[in-house]
Amino acid sequence: MRSIRAITLLAAALTCAAAADFSWHGRIGPGQAIEIKGINGMVRAERASGAEVEVSAVKTGRRSNPASVQIQAVDHPGGVTICAVYPSEDFGRANECRPGSGGHMSVHNNDVRVEFAVRVPAGVNFVGRTVNGEVEAASLSGDVEAYTVNGRVRISTTGLARANTVNGSITASVGKANWTRPVAFHTVNGSITVELPAAAGAQLQAATVNGHISTDFPLAIRGRFSGKHISGTLGSGGPELSLKTVNGSIDIRRNMI
Repeated sequence: MRSIRAITLLAAALTCAAAADFSWHGRIGPGQAIEIKGINGMVRAERASGAEVEVSAVKTGRRSNPASVQIQAVDHPGGVTICAVYPSEDFGRANECRPGSGGHMSVHNNDVRVEFAVRVPAGVNFVGRTVNGEVEAASLSGDVEAYTVNGRVRISTTGLARANTVNGSITASVGKANWTRPVAFHTVNGSITVELPAAAGAQLQAATVNGHISTDFPLAIRGRFSGKHISGTLGSGGPELSLKTVNGSIDIRRNMI
């Protein structure tokens, strides 16, 4: 009798922690972005074969109920933002989904993880944000932005890319050679590896504390080269390319394709 009751309790617990699926699909105009904003969980994007953006999410929880986290989609002039909205820890102020740095996202004592999978068509930009989890964008053709705190970042795109994390490495392959605004890849605890087109040009600022800096590109160095900091012109120059870490090395590689 006890074993039957134990099995029943286990089944109930598994039901509570079971995945709650979310899916969204739709067209986003060229140059607009699909943005994902999570808290706990991975954000992963890949190239779509069709013309529509497709987003799916799986929610799981150990102690917390997955149903406590709502997933919302918000249309705006810049595209579509989809958020994992947790119960607010601020009394009287609900969490809300807004694009970019807008909105309100506070979390307290909730271990629900939301894993996002995104398919991005050609010409659509991608922005992935989370706190605890990695961000990955594979074989995309638009511009990519990736932000996390505890997790690595991996990017491959024929467009431009930017990334920031605190505890994790950054690996990025960028296809666009001509930039119109600064590009930054920053972490604290992790290495940075950036692959650029052979024709890329930028004003390079690269710095590490515990690690080395290497580059495949010829550089016109400004000031003294210390091995821990490089300031110079890459190629024919252009907007700033900022690569910064504390505990990790920096490698700038040339894409010969």
